[in-house]
Amino acid sequence: MGRTHSNAYLRLNNFFPVEHRAVLKAICDSDGAKANKFVEVWGYERAETDWQKLVQASDIDLIDICVPNVAHRDIAVAAARNGKMVICEKPLAMSVAEAQEMVAAVEKAGVPNMVSFNYRRVPAVALARQLVEEGRIGRPFHYRATYLQDWTISPDVPQGGDALWRLDLRVAGSGVTGDLLAHSIDTAMWLNGAITRVVAKTETFVKQRLHQLSGKLEAVGIDDACMFLAEFANGSMGTFESTRYARGRKNYNSFELNGADGSLYFDLEEPEYLQFFEYQQLQSGKKTESHLTGWRKIHTTNAEHPYMKHYWVPGTTIGYEHTFLNALADFVAGIESGKPAQPDFRNALQTQKVCDAVLESARAGRWVETGVEL
Repeated sequence: MGRTHSNAYLRLNNFFPVEHRAVLKAICDSDGAKANKFVEVWGYERAETDWQKLVQASDIDLIDICVPNVAHRDIAVAAARNGKMVICEKPLAMSVAEAQEMVAAVEKAGVPNMVSFNYRRVPAVALARQLVEEGRIGRPFHYRATYLQDWTISPDVPQGGDALWRLDLRVAGSGVTGDLLAHSIDTAMWLNGAITRVVAKTETFVKQRLHQLSGKLEAVGIDDACMFLAEFANGSMGTFESTRYARGRKNYNSFELNGADGSLYFDLEEPEYLQFFEYQQLQSGKKTESHLTGWRKIHTTNAEHPYMKHYWVPGTTIGYEHTFLNALADFVAGIESGKPAQPDFRNALQTQKVCDAVLESARAGRWVETGVEL
């Protein structure tokens, strides 16, 4: 994450006509050698090993949090209290209680803030939002999302440490629910509104793993897989599935939205495409002629598509790293215009509420209200 965010700061003004220019002042890592190497590669002015010095530094305006989830709250709250703008990686926090504390801190300080749900900035996903807002889907009936990976299938994969902290409950807070489904939930509520109730089932397939820090075989506390049903405030139904045990799936993040007038489908492994089924034409209000119906595969590379006017000629694509660049451009433009970019901490708190409700439902074996407020 540190590389993707750093790349965005370096490239921002090459592609977007914002007034401000980022200055890479300092990078912080508890490992001094790694921090110094990062300075050398990415052009930061200095390295720090104590984040508290960073949030108190007078020459720093913005703190970008790309650390394990367990440290999000402390760094964000301290940064806000020191008057710093804050960008935080997802999920916002380890729990709703932590997230609420973070929201209170940034709002009390009045500092700009954003959470890096970067998949909103994939042009095809942003186009999906545009089509929904234009009324091309009509009344929504179903939303289904999957986020599948396969990198933890082997029981020989350890937990903990710098590379595998996501498998350590004490550091990550949860497994696929906070790491993967948080993305799916954020996208779902951005496109289809508030999730009001959930019922969930989680599973941990490998019960014990060697911990890289203790050197001992320890119980695995995270959810390896999670499935849940959801009810949306607009009356539609949702299904969500995520696992790190889907052999052959590397980063299969997909969603489909079905409505009375049309449907949308997206797959992150083909991020340049948005699939659209038009049942009723928006302009005429008439049903699309039967011999012309069918799924339309939109290649989102034209200047008319979200973000693409800032990049290359039609037919050429952008990549994963550009989603962070697009997000940063929106954040800076929001500061300059006075219209804050989303999702801010308060918006990301709503996703945290759903994540917590999913985990509570899995523990209790019943439907749980989310308390989402959008």
